[in-house]
Amino acid sequence: MSSPSIAALHATVLWGAFALSAVFGAIMQRTRFCTMGSVSDIVNMGSWTRMRMWVLAIATATIGFNLLAASGQIDAAQTIYTTSRVLWLSALVGGVLFGFGMVLASGCGSKTLVRIGEGNLKAVVVFVMIAVFAYITLRGITAEVRVHLIDKISLQLAGPQDLPAIFAHLTGLPLSSLQLAFGMGLGLLLGGWSLSAREFRTANNLLAGFGLGAIIVGIWFLSGKLGFLAEDPQTLQAAYVGTQNNKMESLSFVAPLAYTLFWFMMYSDASNVLTLGIVSVFGVIAGSAAMALLSRQFRWEGFRGTEDTANHLVGGALMGIGGVTALGCTIGQGMSGVSTLSITSWIAFLSIVGGAVLGVKYQAWRVERMS
Repeated sequence: MSSPSIAALHATVLWGAFALSAVFGAIMQRTRFCTMGSVSDIVNMGSWTRMRMWVLAIATATIGFNLLAASGQIDAAQTIYTTSRVLWLSALVGGVLFGFGMVLASGCGSKTLVRIGEGNLKAVVVFVMIAVFAYITLRGITAEVRVHLIDKISLQLAGPQDLPAIFAHLTGLPLSSLQLAFGMGLGLLLGGWSLSAREFRTANNLLAGFGLGAIIVGIWFLSGKLGFLAEDPQTLQAAYVGTQNNKMESLSFVAPLAYTLFWFMMYSDASNVLTLGIVSVFGVIAGSAAMALLSRQFRWEGFRGTEDTANHLVGGALMGIGGVTALGCTIGQGMSGVSTLSITSWIAFLSIVGGAVLGVKYQAWRVERMS
């Protein structure tokens, strides 16, 4: 493929990612989808409705990803989630930090972008805090702790860590058959649980569950199939055009926030190029803003006081550190990662939920103490 053709493919991947992420942001804004809120609803009110939305999205993404993999459309081993190294401690520690932080900051990374689109100035501050501390944890002082201490405590497998690959290695059964069996089996189980409650089956809830999950699958296909080059003419190696680490990607909102801030700061540097992750940040904000304006829900909002400001600052910092350590957020690990059936991703997902429970209980304790 010639250089102009690669440039055109790069543009196609980026515009496709922007469009899909804009729809993602619009759906989140319209349906009030919130992963932090789903945990808070369970702890404070015993309501599982928003958690069912999240689980239905996971089910949809899991079925879609594994159908793509089983049919040979994408290579499931070519993601950051399915490496042979199970970073269980990183997922555990990072997940708890992220979950606790998103409660303090009134939402996760994706919710922060949606709130920016709605005119929330507090979310702009949270965005900057996530981005700065994510970059510090990628390449700065906390990266030293992450790489040389936490990441070293891991489990090395003989092959990829996703469940179909593990069972294929153990049993000798065809990988594609196991991808189909595990993907459909777990997806239908989770989806069936989500849909089992009659009160859940409303238009907005179904739109959030099926719609957001389908977009995760769409971006897997965009980066893993449409953006894949078997041989890049410059490197003579396989390449995933438009991605950050030359791996197949779907949505995630921690490291991409850091790269977005860096892109702004280093805009005039010719080596500083847009990636799928960066344009997805712009896309979610744009989609949320469009929906908020159309529904007349756009309004400016600022901090209520010193404690509110402090909570959002600390929450953003914890999400930046925790999200990079755990290799993702409620979307990056909690949808994209778990759809691959990666062991690390499921540990991260459960740890994020656990950290959020701790955060909600902490806030309740603070309220009781002050009353």
